[in-house]
Amino acid sequence: MGNQRFTEEFKQEAIGQIIDRGYSVREVSERLGVSTHSLYIWLKKDPRYGKSSKSEKESDDLKKEVSRLKAELKRTEEERDILKKAAAYFANQSD
Repeated sequence: MGNQRFTEEFKQEAIGQIIDRGYSVREVSERLGVSTHSLYIWLKKDPRYGKSSKSEKESDDLKKEVSRLKAELKRTEEERDILKKAAAYFANQSD
């Protein structure tokens, strides 16, 4: 295989099989006759590759936001309960 040159379209199709269709690098390598080393190089250059790290960051951000909102909800419910008790107390005081 030495110094074979592949078109950009071929590279994108090969990478698409890995990223979009879920085939392993080894499977694509064997099927297309491309070294796994070349595929990994192409993968690293592809902007779609590594999206999982972005997704993980977004997932972490969402988890933090959910935690913050849960804490805010809990605080708001506690404030509501205090106001209910105060309202009941003052309603009984006027009797």
